[in-house]
Formats: sequence, C-alpha cells, structure tokens
Amino acid sequence: MKSKTIGLALEKAGPRLEEINQRLPSLEAAVRPIRADKDALAAVGGHINRAVGPAAAVLKVFDAVHGLEKSLLSDPRNDLPGYLSVLKRLEEALRFLGDNCGLAIQWLEDIIEYLEDNRVADGRYLLNLKKSLKGLRVLQNDGEKIRLDGGLLDAALDKLENEFRRLLMEHSLPLPMSSPSLGEQARIAPSPLPVTIIQKLQAILGRLIANNRLEKCITIYVEVRSSNVRASLQALDLDYLEISVSEFNDVQSIEVYIGQWGKHLEFAVKHLFEAEFKLCNDVFERIGLDVWMGCFAKIAAQAGILAFLQFGKTVTESKKDPIKLLKLLDIFASLNKLRVDFNRLFGGAACIEIQNLTRDLIRRVIDGAAEIFWELFVQVELQRQSLPPQDGTIPRLVSFITDYCNKLLSDDYKPILTQVLVIHRSWKHEKFQERILVNEVLKIIKAVDLNLETWVKAYDDATLSCLFAMNNHWHLYQHLKGTTLGELMGDSWLREHEQYKEYYSTVFLRESWGKLPAYLSREGLILFSGGRGTARDLVKKRLKTFNEAFDKMYKKQTGWVISERDLREKTCQQIVQTMLPVYRSFMQNYGPLVEQDASSSKYAKYTVQGLEQMLLSLFLPRRERYGSFKGRPTSSKFENGVDLRRTASAVV
Repeated sequence: MKSKTIGLALEKAGPRLEEINQRLPSLEAAVRPIRADKDALAAVGGHINRAVGPAAAVLKVFDAVHGLEKSLLSDPRNDLPGYLSVLKRLEEALRFLGDNCGLAIQWLEDIIEYLEDNRVADGRYLLNLKKSLKGLRVLQNDGEKIRLDGGLLDAALDKLENEFRRLLMEHSLPLPMSSPSLGEQARIAPSPLPVTIIQKLQAILGRLIANNRLEKCITIYVEVRSSNVRASLQALDLDYLEISVSEFNDVQSIEVYIGQWGKHLEFAVKHLFEAEFKLCNDVFERIGLDVWMGCFAKIAAQAGILAFLQFGKTVTESKKDPIKLLKLLDIFASLNKLRVDFNRLFGGAACIEIQNLTRDLIRRVIDGAAEIFWELFVQVELQRQSLPPQDGTIPRLVSFITDYCNKLLSDDYKPILTQVLVIHRSWKHEKFQERILVNEVLKIIKAVDLNLETWVKAYDDATLSCLFAMNNHWHLYQHLKGTTLGELMGDSWLREHEQYKEYYSTVFLRESWGKLPAYLSREGLILFSGGRGTARDLVKKRLKTFNEAFDKMYKKQTGWVISERDLREKTCQQIVQTMLPVYRSFMQNYGPLVEQDASSSKYAKYTVQGLEQMLLSLFLPRRERYGSFKGRPTSSKFENGVDLRRTASAVV
C-alpha cells in the first residue's frame, strides 16, 4: 500500500521537477547579482547611469528630428525664412547626432563589457545587446551611407534646389527687342533680378553650400540664365552665325551679315553679358571670385559668345578679294571697340576658351587684312596683261580701285587700316612708317595709270583707242576731284588727266565724225552749171557716199559706250555740231534735186531731225539703251575690279 502511495507521489513529482529544471536558468540569472561580487554589484548602477544618459539624449534628439519632418516637407515658397530656420535646426540636430551617437555606443559597449566581466547579467541577454551595438557601430562607420534622419535632409535640400530654380525662372525674362537694327539702344541694361529675389537666392545658396550642393546650384543657375540670354538673342535672327565656309563663295554673299554682326555683338556684350556679369557677382559674391567668374564664363559660352567668334573666324577663312579687306577691317573695328569690355568681362582664368578664340580671331583678321592690302599693287599689275573693254568703256578695275582706295583713305577706314598694319608689323618686329600706307596707295594708282597707257595701245582701232582714253582720263579727273585720293594725287595730276581727256576728245572727233562733212562738199554743185541732170547725179553720188560713210561709222560706234553722262552728252553735242549744220545746209540747197526722183529715199535717207536723234543716242550704256538693267554677264575676274584668287606667289 505504501509502495503504491510512493509511486503515485513520484508520478506527480516528475512534471514538477521538469518544470523546476526549466525554471532554474532564469532563477539562476535572477539570483546571479546576489551571487556577484559585492563591490561590482555596488558599482554597476553608476556605470548604467553614465551609459544610459547619452543614449537617452540621442533618442531625445531623434524625436526632435522627426518633429521637423512636417515643416521640411512643405513648400519653401510659403515661408522661405521659416523654412531655412527649420532646416538649420535639422542640420544642428544631425551634427549633434553625428557627434554623440558614437559616444553613446561607446558607453553602452563599456557597460556590457563591465556586466560581462563581473557576471552581473545573463550571457544571452548580453549577446543580444552586443549584436545590436555591433549593428549601430557598422552604421556609424558607414560614412555617407548613414541616414540618421531617414532622408529628411536630402528631401529638404531637393526642395530648396527646386525653389532656387523657380525663383530664377520666374524672374528671368528675355529683354524686349524694339528694333533689329539696335541703332538707338546705347544704354547698359540694369541687373535683371530684383534685390529681394537676389537676397532669397543668396539665403538658399547659404544652406545648399553648407550641405555640399554648390555645383548643383551653379548648374541650375547657368542653365536658366544662359537659356534666358539665348531667348533674348533669338529676336535678332542670328541664324547667319551658323553659316559655314562652304555655304558661300565670297564675302559679298554675306556682306550684309557682317554689318549686322558688329551691331549684334555690341548689343550682346554691352546689354546681355554685361548684365549677366553683374548678376553673377551679386548672387555669388559671398562665395568667392573664382566661383562667380566661372559661373559667368559658362553662361557666356552656352548663351552664344562662341558662335559670334566662330562667325568671325568663318569670314577670315573665306576666299580673298578686296571687299574682304573692308569687311575684315569692320570686324577688327567692332572687336577693338569692345576691347575694354572683353578684357573686363572675359579676362578671368575661367574664360580662357573665350580669350583664346578672341585672340585667334584678331590674329586671323590682322593677318588676312594685311595680306590683301599688300597684294593689291601686285594684283593691279597682273590685270595689265588682260585686254581692255571692247566697247571702250571704263574697266571695272579702274572704277573699283579708285573708289576702293578712296574708302581706304577715308576717316572710316584709314585709322583702322593703319592700326592693323602697325600691329602686323610689330609682330614681325618691324616699324611702321607714317607714310607707308599713303605711299602704297600712290603706287596702286600709278599702276592703274600704267595699265591705262598699256590698254590704250592695245586697240587696233585708233578711234576706239581715243574713246577709251577719253573715257578713263575723264573718269579719273571727275571722280577723284575733291576727294581724299584726289588731294593725295595732287592738282597737277588731276589737271593732267583733264588735259588728256581734252586731247583725246579732239582727236576722236577729228578722226571719226569730223571726216564726214567733207563728203557733202559743194564743189562743182553751182546750180544749173553743166545742166540740172548733171547736178542731180553729183548730189546723188555725194549723198550716197556720205550715207555709206555715216552708216559704217554709226554701226561701228553704236556699240561703244561713254559711261559718264556729262561727257557722253558733251561728245554727242560736239558730233551734232560737227555734222548737222553741214548736212542741213546741203539738204536745204540740194535736197530738192533728188527729192522728186523716184529713188529719192535711197539718197535722201535721213531727215535732219532723224539724224540728230541718232547722233544723240550714241554711246549709251546697254541698260539705258534697251531700257533694262540686264547687261552682259561679266567675268568673275572683274566682278570686284580685281581678282585676288591669284596671289603673287602663284604667278611667280
């Protein structure tokens, strides 16, 4: 019976013992502090307090950071100063966390080590704590990857960047263009952003720079402002800046664009780039010179200054001709006028590309202009080998070179050409004498004189030779009298050409139309002497001879041209005065003898009025003769008066 009772008791005790066995580890852990060393147990409270204090402070700041989330995810435009103030608090909180998280982790690691060494706490709990602290330590050592704020700072900075862009875009408006000529626009454009907006931009920059976002700000600024400048320039129709060398044959085809180029470049520099230069300084002045100058350099490059310089380079690469010299001087004048502005705006190290392109353009312009100028004399000499005009008119070379040299000596071009030649010679370490330009022009005009002498002798027809000489000597006298070039050549030179014109005019009249009146001689024509029939036959014979000579002369000279109107009218009047009185008198006295004849029209071929009209219509230029401006196509060689496609070196 007792054994049965004991058996039942054992059966009941088994589960209880198992339960006690399972509770023993926890009981052991619970009573371990009681078993710990008395001194270690007494010190554990202070260690725990020192570790928990920094950790609690860190957690408190974490709570504060999350409290800023609502404000920082709102739109900055509603209260920019308030937004920036909250953002600054977030930055301060993150700095605190960055500085103190490591300290808190260190304190917690120390207390765990203390508890472990003194066996004050359960090992399993300590192991879990170690794993957690190890994870925190890894995060702390992860540098940029740590996100103590859960990405709140980046989100706030992104919003500030968007606000920076919005402020720029809403207040960056293209300048209104009242006239493409820009002739009346001389004032410098003011800073295109209000002071209050600049202050807001600077405030935003302060926070973004503090968070290493300066480059992103500059990118936004350059993008918006360069786009604004381009929009301002679009109204000027600058498509011509994209013309390539292969798209035109000579400078004349883009001559009008070169004139516009100078005005447009001046406007862009003095109005647009000047304003951007000032604005960059206003917005970025607190950051440093290098920053805002670099920012301006990028705006200038992206907005179009490089396209202006490239167009100038394209002009220098075009084929040589005299007109190109004038256009190169125009380009030099435009650049020289803006020299101070270029040095001030683009003189910094950040604008090195613009500086290099500008220097290269100036060198090309000076080299090209000097080369064409010094070749002019040679090219005039080369034209001497060509034949003179078949109609006896003025060769294009003569009219072109005289007008051209007058332009070179004008107040518009002489100072510029002199400056170009001075610079060009200085590059070769040669001195420029004051008279060298004038002497070269004198050489060119004297070469033209020699060309004329050669061409006068080149005609087979002596009469046409006289007409040609008369034409050209009068042109030189008439067109150079009272001009700068005429004053340079001197009064004696001009009078000499006037005298030559009078001489050749006299010879021309004597050797051509002056011979015709002799055919209407009255010799042997006393009425009724020898009978009326005999007189009629003699009149017929003389009229026939006269008509044949007149027709031949008229036919030959009807293709000749006297270009100058005053000389043409005077020459025609002299011919009329030489011919008409004799013809009128002859017809009045002897015309009746043949007018009653059946074949009278064969002999009395011309009326006095008809003859006069024919003579007065001589020597007209073709466009006046036929009532049209469509003349014969001219050789490209003489299109500009001289062909500079053949250089002196090529001839040699």
